[in-house]
Amino acid sequence: MHWLAFVAGTVLSWGVYGAMLHQGQVALKSPMRALLCVGVAYFLVGVLVPVAVLMSQGEGLRGFTPTGTTFATVAGILGAIGAVCIIFSFRSGGHPTYVMPLVFGGAPLINVLYTMAVHPPKVAPNPLLYVGFLVTALGAGMVLYFKPQG
Repeated sequence: MHWLAFVAGTVLSWGVYGAMLHQGQVALKSPMRALLCVGVAYFLVGVLVPVAVLMSQGEGLRGFTPTGTTFATVAGILGAIGAVCIIFSFRSGGHPTYVMPLVFGGAPLINVLYTMAVHPPKVAPNPLLYVGFLVTALGAGMVLYFKPQG
């Protein structure tokens, strides 16, 4: 399958994630119950699927290196911390209408800066990259300012 199909799957699932998480949190009357459900889902998808695929490929649970395991585990922790922060954002009065655009607008900026620090570009970035940062920040401000009332 082409990699863009998987990008589309991520866009669709993460695009619905925040609003659905908020619905669950409200229906469960507890952000911690919602977080527990997220944790169960992460276990089901993030543990059982790779174990099944690795076993079906005959690899089993071999090939783990300390460096790879550390980076991948820290990445998982960061993802879980992000979910906790979104839940607490909703708990503190945030609404998916503006929480999620801010998250998905800000995260790519952090990603580019981190990636550039880890893998420095061979040539200076195009100045329009920084214009893009500014436009994204302005867009996030507009989302907050013009958020739907209600």
